[in-house]
Amino acid sequence: MSEPQGTEPPQGTEPPQGTEPPQGTTQRLPVVDHQEPENGDGTDRSESPAAAEPGGEGGRVGRFWSPRRVPAGIVALLLLGLTGLFLYDIVSVRAGRPGMYWRRELAEQLAERPLDDTWVLVGAGVAAALGLWLLILTVTPGLRDVLPMRRTHPDVRAGLHRDAAATALRDRAMEVAGVQSARVRVRRRRADVRAVSHFRELDDVRTDLDAVVADAVGKLGLSRPPSPSVRVRRPGRKE
Repeated sequence: MSEPQGTEPPQGTEPPQGTEPPQGTTQRLPVVDHQEPENGDGTDRSESPAAAEPGGEGGRVGRFWSPRRVPAGIVALLLLGLTGLFLYDIVSVRAGRPGMYWRRELAEQLAERPLDDTWVLVGAGVAAALGLWLLILTVTPGLRDVLPMRRTHPDVRAGLHRDAAATALRDRAMEVAGVQSARVRVRRRRADVRAVSHFRELDDVRTDLDAVVADAVGKLGLSRPPSPSVRVRRPGRKE
């Protein structure tokens, strides 16, 4: 008797290499396991648990640095103007003409006035304040309105504007039963929530609002979540 077509070969047997399986039979294909690429030390390149977890230390990033275009442009224009005036005055003196009146007057005043004079002290204070302001702009990052978010990928940096964060927190606060209106102000270290409740007990509304705001702040994905500060009051009387 001949074997019927369409039957599977016994398990564990494979057709010899270079031959095609007969029609009507099934063939077991090899399974390729997907493995993550490894570094030179044999460890994989997957993210560490600290960077992957929302509250991990590896997800904390610094603030965004401002390009400082406006202060740099103002200082450059002032320096350019002063340099142009002094250069014009020097060329004029070299050409045999008298120097500018304001420069001669300034030189005489600086030569005659003592160091403890009021105007000398005021000018020195203004120059020192201007220099201190420029130094502060140099060493501080700026962009206070952009809150850095947790860094889950090494090549991607993200930030959340304070107004957007305040809008998200306000929307969540309005979902609490009893809240008539809410105002939210997000700072670097604190999120102030001011709500008005027109029914329910204030303690109950405050408790629910604390839980909702804390959950909403955690879901913003910020590197340093601000501490929520919640206040609830009754609406004012209409006169």
